[in-house]
Formats: sequence, structure tokens, C-alpha cells
Amino acid sequence: MTSPTTSRRRAATRRLPATGGGVITRTTLPGGLRVITEAMPGVRSASIGVWVGVGSRDESLSLAGTSHFLEHLLFKGTTTRSALDIASAMDAVGGEFNAMTDKEYTCYYATVLDRDLPLAVEIVSDVVLSATVAGRDVEVERGVVLEEIAMRDDDPSDLVHDEFSSALFGDTPIGRPILGTEKSIRALTRRQIHGYYTRRYQPEAMVVSVAGNVEHRAVVDLVRRAFAGRLADGAEPVAPRRGSAPAVRPVAPVTVIGDDTEQANIVLGGRGISRHDDRRWALGVLSAALGGGMSSRLFQRIREERGLAYSVYSFTSSYADTGQFGVYAGCQPGKADEVIGLMRAELDAAAHGGLSADEIERGKGQMRGSIVLGLEDTGSRMSRIGKAELAHGDVLGLDELLAKVDAVTPDEVAAIAADLLDRPRCLTVVGPFDDHDFDGAVA
Repeated sequence: MTSPTTSRRRAATRRLPATGGGVITRTTLPGGLRVITEAMPGVRSASIGVWVGVGSRDESLSLAGTSHFLEHLLFKGTTTRSALDIASAMDAVGGEFNAMTDKEYTCYYATVLDRDLPLAVEIVSDVVLSATVAGRDVEVERGVVLEEIAMRDDDPSDLVHDEFSSALFGDTPIGRPILGTEKSIRALTRRQIHGYYTRRYQPEAMVVSVAGNVEHRAVVDLVRRAFAGRLADGAEPVAPRRGSAPAVRPVAPVTVIGDDTEQANIVLGGRGISRHDDRRWALGVLSAALGGGMSSRLFQRIREERGLAYSVYSFTSSYADTGQFGVYAGCQPGKADEVIGLMRAELDAAAHGGLSADEIERGKGQMRGSIVLGLEDTGSRMSRIGKAELAHGDVLGLDELLAKVDAVTPDEVAAIAADLLDRPRCLTVVGPFDDHDFDGAVA
């Protein structure tokens, strides 16, 4: 066991590039726990996130949905606080407390007035480190998670994206839904979930990120106290995930989910690139030019010129070793074939150098705006630095981010378009199409 004095002596601190006037500082504590802060002196709030490097792609088939199930359970009580104690303490200071699960990480986060940060650090850390995962709570939350799955199934715009991932990656951890399935959730036992918790939730796999009107040294002291007894010497921070996914064809080129809906929900796309790929900046510009705003190709062709859809956009998702790139539209079922044809035409045109220099410049402007405007509150700053530290082991300052976007050239956008958009595609459709198989739609 490491005493607080020893922990303080062995901590390693480094200041990182500034972001929009804020100062970013990182300290690595014994046990491999990383603490990263961004000072925002002009605000009166603070946000804390405890990021755990575990998500749904870490689950075996028998554990599918465990990461998300566990996220629910950690709010049900710890060795020193009941669920009501946790909720009452945060409500008493007007704080917001929540969590999210993704394919490769889970985050527990809170936003409070700056003066209430000590309470937020204490409660969030207690929830992450000392949850009881009681058997009775497992049964209660099992019902809640099953309702969440049913709600997802009733929302075709959500369901189509989960089905698209499954079509791309098949019955693999990264292809399965984060929520799990009704079958897997019903089968999970308290012993399985608790074992997953004790194995995975270790300080070396965690990052504590804080942004707001904070002072780094004070935050480190708060975290040190909250993690007392868990900061044993010897462990090093878990390195960012990396890997090289094989370039294989989509598992299911065409997937049609029959659903009695008023709209057809359509996703067309293919495999993307890793978040470690240097071409990710060019891909961001490509996505913005194709479907990132009202002047984008897809918006103009499908909505403005023909009035075929209300919602139409492009998207990217990047993981440690692979990714997704796709375009989405929601339209009347009778217009689905026409919309899919326009999607294909625009992807084909972009793949063969069809984007103009003006479109690429507008795409760069979209990216710059989304980066800057997305960092206007403490929660978004906390999230950015926490995810960057966990996923990359480093944090770029705002000027560096904007410089990466500015440096993207038309040739780089054309190259990533030629690579990605000529790859095998898959089509996923949710709507009233029991007798329509969309054969040839991705040829």
C-alpha cells in the first residue's frame, strides 16, 4: 500500500499546450493513474470525468452488454453511499451526474459549481472504485437495460446505425451493439458482472480529467485522496490501444430490417480508418464536404434540389485499428431507391476527384467551426482532454488542431476519397420493406 506522502513524491507532472487561453497540465500518479486538467479561469463551473479504458469491444460473446450494464449498476450504491445518498448529494449542489459507454471506453462525469468540485471528485471516484454491484440491483437494472434495448429497437434512426456496424464487422465485439442483446442481458449473472468490474476497473486503465475554474495541484490532491489505497507503486499507465484490422469485405452487403415505420432510414458506407491514421484530418474534411452542412453535396442534391429527405448527413467513427464511414438519410419509403441512387452517385463522384476546391475549403471551415464551437463549456473541454489522453496518450492544443485542418490539401482529400469510397460498401435499411431486398443497391 502506498502512503499519501510516497504518492506525492513519485507523481510526475507535465504542462501541455494551451487551448484557447486555458492551461492543460498532466500528472501521472503511482499506480498509473493519469490526472489531466484544463484551467478556464473565466467560468464558475467545473467538470470531472473518470475515463476507464474498457468498452463493449472488450466483451466476449457471453459478456455482451456488460460494460453498459455495469455503467447502470455503479450508480446503485457503494460501500459507503446508497443510490439515494449519491443522487441527494449531487442534487443538493445543483450538479449533473451521468455516464456513457462506448466501444472502447466508459466515462463517469459530473458538472458542478467550481466550489463544489471536491464533492464531485469524491462522489464520482467513489462510484467508480467502490460500487457494490449487489444482486438485487442487478435484477432491477436488468429490466431497465432491457427497456433501453426496446427503446432503441423502436427508434429506427438509432437501430439503423447499430445494424450498419453489425453489417460491417459481423458478430465480433466491435460489430455487436453496445447495449448487448435481449438474450445476452437476460443471461448475465451478478458474478460475471462483478468479476468484469474488479478485473477491468483498475487505476492504470483510468484517466481523471477536469476542466473549469480549477488549479491543477489542488485537483491532484483531491484525486489522490479519493483514490487512497488504490495508488500502489509498480503499475504503469495502460498504453493507448493500437492494432491493424484486416481489410476484409463487409459481412453483410445488404441488410433490410422490416419495420412498420413512416420513414425509411438508410445508411450506406464502408470501413473507415483508425484514429491513429494521419489521414484522419483529410477524412474529416471529406466528410464535412460530403454531408456536414447545408452547402454539402448530399444536402444540396437530396434535400435542397429534390426535397427527398429532411435529414441527410455523413459520419465517421474511428477506433484503435479500424473505423466506419457512411452517409445517412431518412425519407419516405417510396423514395428510398431514388435516395440510395443519389447517395451512390455522390460517393462515386467524390471517389473519383469530384469535389471542387471551393467545396474542400468549405469543408475545412466546417471542421474549424465545429472544433472551436464545440469547446465552449467545461464539459466539452473535460471530454476532449480525457478522451485524447486515453486514446492517444497526448493532447493537442487548439492552435495545433486548427493547424492540422488548415494543412489539409485538395490532393490529400482526393487520395482518402479514392481509397475509402472505392472500398466495398454495405447498405442498411430500416423500414416497411418486407418484400423489397434492394438487390444491386451497393454494386
